[in-house]
This record gives sequence, structure tokens and C-alpha cells, in this order.
Amino acid sequence: MSVLLTHGYFLADDVKEQSIMRPYAPLGILYISAYLEQHGIDNEVFDTTFSTKDKFRNHLHQHQPAIIGIYANLVTKLNVLENIHFIRENLPNSKIILGGPDVRYNAKKYLEAGTDLIVLGEGEATMLELVQAIYADPGRILSKETLDKIRGIAFLHEGNVIETPERDKLKDLDQLPIPNRKKIDLHLYLDAWRKFHGSNAISVSTMRGCPYTCKWCSRAVYGLSYRRRSPETVVQELELLKKEYNPDALWFVDDVFTISHKWLTSFRDELKKKDILIPYECITRADRMNEEVIKMLKETGCFRVWIGAESGSQRVIDLMDRRVDVNQVRDMIKLTKKHGIQTGTFIMLGYPGETEADIEETIQHLKESDPDHFTITVAYPIKGTELYQEVEATQTPDLDWSTTTDRQIDFERMYSRRYYDYAVKHVISEVNYTKLKHAPFTWRRMKYKAVSSASKMGMWMARQNFSQLKIF
Repeated sequence: MSVLLTHGYFLADDVKEQSIMRPYAPLGILYISAYLEQHGIDNEVFDTTFSTKDKFRNHLHQHQPAIIGIYANLVTKLNVLENIHFIRENLPNSKIILGGPDVRYNAKKYLEAGTDLIVLGEGEATMLELVQAIYADPGRILSKETLDKIRGIAFLHEGNVIETPERDKLKDLDQLPIPNRKKIDLHLYLDAWRKFHGSNAISVSTMRGCPYTCKWCSRAVYGLSYRRRSPETVVQELELLKKEYNPDALWFVDDVFTISHKWLTSFRDELKKKDILIPYECITRADRMNEEVIKMLKETGCFRVWIGAESGSQRVIDLMDRRVDVNQVRDMIKLTKKHGIQTGTFIMLGYPGETEADIEETIQHLKESDPDHFTITVAYPIKGTELYQEVEATQTPDLDWSTTTDRQIDFERMYSRRYYDYAVKHVISEVNYTKLKHAPFTWRRMKYKAVSSASKMGMWMARQNFSQLKIF
């Protein structure tokens, strides 16, 4: 029997990412691959990122894997559904096992689409038990009695979805092996980065979960938790990466890298002990930063830190349950820049209850804090989050689940969706115009101002039209 792990993300289909070109290896399935291998289960990883659907399907035809594990999130959902349908039609004897953040709250629909088994939450131990159960059953027909004994899964029985009790989260993350990067061609990622940016990067995970309660954030896999690998095991992984790939930089994918100052201190000491210094960037919160932390980040090789805010309006931040002071966010961005570390921040427009005055506060926040980078998204509700529950009654009706994702869900906002398209352009152009205020006159600067003004007019017109629609 054979086990194949895959994910369903195809860079060739992602026009936006092709213009950004910052792809990262699929760490989730590489962790599962390593865990299975650690317990004597041979497996293969088919990394679809630089492949095509035809090549993937030809591979399935040729190798006929007995077990196909697929990672699913809202970005890959539609491709995953395509792959499920293809497998069901062409490899009827293969068992399909799904995991990832999109499956917990859509288990019934994924199962009805042809999935055999759903892994809910953390996947390593659950996947191992499922593979062992399938291996032990020559007929591959798992009884309800067998599946009932495996925690953290969902399956169909007589047309009903059965969810077994939640599996306890792994307390000691040092028990996990290092992600099985040798199962994929990591050089494809490194070469893509270097071609587009002149340098490359590798992603690394040091923690799982997040103890904060932001209403828009999904906790479908790791829940409301905080667990972390020891600094020693993390540095061992960095040693291996440096030896085998010698990356120019690292991207720590953790939600709040500086959440534990004690851990960060030990991490710094371990890097010194092993004489390792690899430039890296990370994400954190302003309330988990101070000057001492910033100095440690600098000392350990951090060249860029993303400090979350989501809005420049304290009122909106409180609506999100972000539990952070916007003034502290500004102060930490400025202080971080003062110490020679680049800064980035995330902005979300269109959150329920946000007004145009709040958007103007966000613009002032970005002008004053002056981060080196900022990204903007328009809020959308992910199933299972508090935001989704709050706007569920006013969500876009009659969306076909099998052909859409959560990103396409709209809801009753303060203004129309078109308004926010203009608002995004207005914020970006106005802030970039201000960034060039000390530069000599340039057409680029004038272009930013022209787009900002035109977008502001577009916001006004969209607001008027939306108001008239509401009246009639």
C-alpha cells in the first residue's frame, strides 16, 4: 500500500502570486510526512505548487496510491474539490483523507463531495492512526466501530456525519520531527525567489496556536492555544537548513513571534552558542514588544517585523476584539524603525461598523507610524469565526458552496462593496503620496495624489448610490 500527501495549490493558476512571487513550501503536509516516516510509514509528497493539474492526475493514474491525504484551505478549496471528484471517478479504491483549516466547519459538504475521512484539528497523530487502521484492513472498508476509536475525525455513516471526540493537542512540540523538506524540490522555491527578488527565503514554524481572540481569525486547526518548540530544537532546524540550503533569509510563520520574552531570550542565547545568524522576518503584536525585545530581534537577525493593527481606529480595533492600543502600535512601529529593523503592518477595511471617519483615522495612523510596508484586505467572514457568526444573518444569499470560497461571501456593511474598492485605492495612494512628501516634485508623487483624489470621489459617489438604494 502507498500514502500520497498533497495540497492542491497551483502557482500557474494564481496570477496575483505570480506578480508577487513569494511562494513557500507546504509545511503542514511536510510535518505529517515526517511524522509518518518517524513511525515507519513510507509516504510520498506530490507538491503541486510548481506542477500542473494534468501532471498531478497522470501521477495518480500511474501510481494508484491507496491513501491520498489532501490539505485544504479557502485558497485551495476549489482545486481540492476538483481533485476529489477526479479521484472518485478514476481511483475508486483510493481512500481520500482531508485536513486543514477549511474542513472543520465544512465537513459534511466535503464528505458528500466524495471524501472518505476528515481530520479535525492537528493532523500528525490522527493521520498516523488512520493510515495504520487502513493498513490493518485488507478490504479497506473501515467499520464504524473502528473509526469511533480514532479521536479527531469526521466520517459519513448511513448518511449522517459522525464526529469523534476532539483529540488532545500535542503538548510537547519537540516530539515532532523536522518537516520532511527532502520530499519536495525546495530549490524550485529558492530559485523562484532569487529570480524575482535577488534573494530567497525558507519558512519555519516554532509555535502552534494563538491565545488571542481576534474575531475574524480562524482557529480551526490549533484552537485557542499556545505551544512552542524549544529554542534548542528550532536552532537545530536552522543549522540543518543552513547546511543543506544556505537560505538568504527565513520567514517565521508564527502568529506572534515575540509572545514569550523568555523564549526569545533563550533563542538568542542558543543562536550565539551555535554561532548561527540567518536574517529573518516575523509577525507579532505591539503589546508583546518593547525596546529590549526589539534589541533582541535585531541581535538575532530580524530584518523585518510585521506588527498587526488592522485599523487605525481604536473603535474598530475594539470591535474586532484585538485587545491592543493603536497608540502602542504606532509607538512600536516607530521604535522598531529607530533600531534599524524594517516594519510592516496589516490593514483591514470594511469591518462591520467601520465608518468613513474610521478609514480616515487609518490613513492618519499609517502616515504617522510610517511603516516600510503595509497590506490591505477587505474584511470577509471565514466560517467558524466570531465575525462569521455576527454577520451570518446578512450574508450574500444563494452562493454555491462548490464553486465559491469564503472570500466571496459579502454581508451588509456600512457602505457598498464598490465603495471599499475605491477606499483601498484611496488609502494606498494617499499614504504613498505622503511617503514622498520630502522628495522633489515627481510625476509619481502627483500620480499618487491624483489617484487618491479620484478614489475619494469614487467613494463619495458609491456612498450616494448606496444610500439611494437603501431608501428605495
